[in-house]
Amino acid sequence: MSRVNVLLDDLAPGGVEFARLGDVIRIKNGRDYKHLGPGEVPVYGTGGVMTHVDTAAHAGPSVLIPRKGSLSKLYYVDRPFWTVDTIFYSEVGDRVEAKFIYYYLLTQRLEELNKAGGVPSLTQGELNQLRVPVPPLEVQREIVAILDNFSELEAELEAELEAELEARRFQYDHVRRNLLDQAKASSFVPLGDLATIGTGSHDTKDAVPEGEFVFYARGREPLRLESFDFDEQAIITAGDGAGVGKVFHFVDGKYALHQRAYRIVPESKMDGRFLYHHMVAEFEGYLQQISVRGSVNSLRRPMFLAFPVPVPALGEQERIAGVLDKLDAFVNDLSIGLPAELAARRKQYEYYRDKLLTFEEAPA
Repeated sequence: MSRVNVLLDDLAPGGVEFARLGDVIRIKNGRDYKHLGPGEVPVYGTGGVMTHVDTAAHAGPSVLIPRKGSLSKLYYVDRPFWTVDTIFYSEVGDRVEAKFIYYYLLTQRLEELNKAGGVPSLTQGELNQLRVPVPPLEVQREIVAILDNFSELEAELEAELEAELEARRFQYDHVRRNLLDQAKASSFVPLGDLATIGTGSHDTKDAVPEGEFVFYARGREPLRLESFDFDEQAIITAGDGAGVGKVFHFVDGKYALHQRAYRIVPESKMDGRFLYHHMVAEFEGYLQQISVRGSVNSLRRPMFLAFPVPVPALGEQERIAGVLDKLDAFVNDLSIGLPAELAARRKQYEYYRDKLLTFEEAPA
């Protein structure tokens, strides 16, 4: 950071000017691409590149900002591109470097600008009013060069860690398969004879950001609610949507549940964690086997009832669950092991980036 400080002391000794975002870049709407033919030009939506077409609407460099959905998921583009109407593109003036603005906006919590209910959204007016620093261009370019280099090193380290993590996941799957195969030497019992199965009563719109209780909907990420429906040990799976057949959650305590999510509450002869690991490994494949279409769009309670579950002695269930819990935590728990190291790397980068992009404001 010394080089940046030297430049700031030399070029902006009284502090850095701040301006409205709308005064340094022009934020514009994208448009439909379906009339275009296939080609090499990337088409960006809120999730990134959607497809490629034969005609470019805009020339880079540009910062792309989602209008809806994941509002903090920004993109920097330095080549010709097209955008659809769910994401803004920007035309950058001569006072700022596009990539400097991109890096700075990554430090801002754009989702907090959302004033709408339902799907998060932004307007041009809200973005235009956002105050951004405008240090001298030489300072901007130096910061961009530092962060580009740091990002490249970060990506290399993350790739190494991801490869190691993938190897550990493969090892975990192998051990889990062997342990659960041992359990299959026992007699199988239909899930309907081993657990209570039901749904919740809430809709996603009932969620509140700072709710006291966890609210399981149909996705991997839980929501929050001010009240709870159940106080128990249960396995949660989605009744429809993209998560059908996948078992994301095990809960032990108070929680609320979506009206199209299912709770599987094991009876006393079943260890809850053993049943959870078995369902994670086998439930999605079981649904595909019983579906005449080969895929399942939604679940109904009868589909659970015949799901076969091995029932070894309770002590053996607990032993298997204990081994798998330790391996699962090492591979997937963000607080320990390789996931923790990955999270620490990302946090270190974000801290360094935010520090570089914090400026003393010049007096008005």
